[in-house]
Amino acid sequence: MSWDIATTYAALRGLHMTLAAASVGLFAARWLAVLFSQGWPMQSGTRRTSMVIDTGLLLAGVGLWVLMQHNPLREPWLLIKLLLLPLYVVLGALALRRARTRAARVWFGLAALSVVGLMALSAISRLPLGLALLSV
Repeated sequence: MSWDIATTYAALRGLHMTLAAASVGLFAARWLAVLFSQGWPMQSGTRRTSMVIDTGLLLAGVGLWVLMQHNPLREPWLLIKLLLLPLYVVLGALALRRARTRAARVWFGLAALSVVGLMALSAISRLPLGLALLSV
């Protein structure tokens, strides 16, 4: 069996996009449940599932990065996406457990979803902050 870069790229890209949707979907579900004082979002099984999804997402992203020889210094859309990632993580942590008030958790959750939306727009449009899609 021969190695085919196009097939590998399609598989990694599909995996990355599927895991991104799963990660954001699980975050949104956990955030809403936390807002309504549910206990399951912070249980170890749920948190472990989130970590497994996020680890797979990161590994698929690194695989694409290596396979396609991306360079964030020459590709501003990727640089922006990588710079927004830690912001999304911090905002998500504040939305789920660190913020002291319900109102703060609402705002941090909305901010986290906005940031991940910008990351997706950047990836889809290949432009920093997805500016091409915003101008349509």
